[in-house]
Amino acid sequence: MRATPSAPAARSRGRGGSEAAGGSAGPGGRRGRSGIRGRQGAAGWLFVSPALVLLAVFMVAPILLALWVSFRDWSGLAPLSASTPAGSDNYQDLLTHTGVVRGDFAKSLRNNLYYVIGVVPAQTFLALILAVIVNAKLLRGRTFFRAAFYFPSVTSSIAVAFIFVFLFSPTGVVNSVLSALLPGRVNLVWLDDSDGLIHLLLRTVGVDSAPGPLRHEFLDLSWWDWISGPSVALSSIMILATWTTTGTFMLMFLAGLQNIPTEVEEAAEVDGATRRQLFWRVTLPMLKPTLFLVVTLGLIGTWQVFDQVYAMTSGGPQKTTLTPAYLVYREGFQNSAMGRAAAIAFIVFVIILVFTGLQRLVLRRER
Repeated sequence: MRATPSAPAARSRGRGGSEAAGGSAGPGGRRGRSGIRGRQGAAGWLFVSPALVLLAVFMVAPILLALWVSFRDWSGLAPLSASTPAGSDNYQDLLTHTGVVRGDFAKSLRNNLYYVIGVVPAQTFLALILAVIVNAKLLRGRTFFRAAFYFPSVTSSIAVAFIFVFLFSPTGVVNSVLSALLPGRVNLVWLDDSDGLIHLLLRTVGVDSAPGPLRHEFLDLSWWDWISGPSVALSSIMILATWTTTGTFMLMFLAGLQNIPTEVEEAAEVDGATRRQLFWRVTLPMLKPTLFLVVTLGLIGTWQVFDQVYAMTSGGPQKTTLTPAYLVYREGFQNSAMGRAAAIAFIVFVIILVFTGLQRLVLRRER
């Protein structure tokens, strides 16, 4: 004999059937698909439209205009409508045509490569160490130290640059300290010294000139000059950049450290992990997103260095502090070659993308 379902069960089945027919749980239900449609979509576009308009006007349009200018011959003084097509001449002057333009561009790339290699690891390492220190619970006056370490980052870069000019002058504090620590009189002219650090080290072992294989040229610059190392003047600017940017990245690492759940660290300590193991096996792996952000911002910032070079050396001595960003300024505003300046900017843009992609690939492999 067939049992008749009770009224509550029938009502429940009816609700379940209706939910299965039209609810989100049903495999064939209309609301099972995710997405924004109708009035919700229109309202969403309406809310984001001011930001999209601002991005289009002040970012996308100038970038596209600069890309167009990079294929034009324009002095920057006449109206843009008076410019003439140049094809790929601006890029060929920088990459293929032998001459002063390509040589200066090669020197700027060499200088900036050493700048990136020196500044990005230093500021990342120091920022991480300082973040760990100011995040320690046993440290007294943590707020004071955080503010003190961050203070150089909010100080005017031009003002700091002029202070460093006095520090590295022949009678400045740096030479005075070195004279007290080292025997003999130290009277280095830091910002006027164009010798590369690697060349200086090689001279100590008797290597004064380029060996045969290193005399070949690449982009109008011999390989001996490519491996000269950062000049003494550029090293001074690198010290300045590291000092002024470490505080900002310290705050980023500090935010990452404070987002790590305390339960994870406590569990590792209960399992017998030492402080060193806790840092390398737990803390550092959980800081990978923050590390990627810091390195990416560091790469972008170091490839755009301009104000310190402009205030301290103006690209000298002997163009050993010339950078692509300063070269953009010089070509565009001093040599009235806006098309070539725009071409330099887009080549640097591609270089930044390549470096960012490589370090992203490295961090992914380490996971």
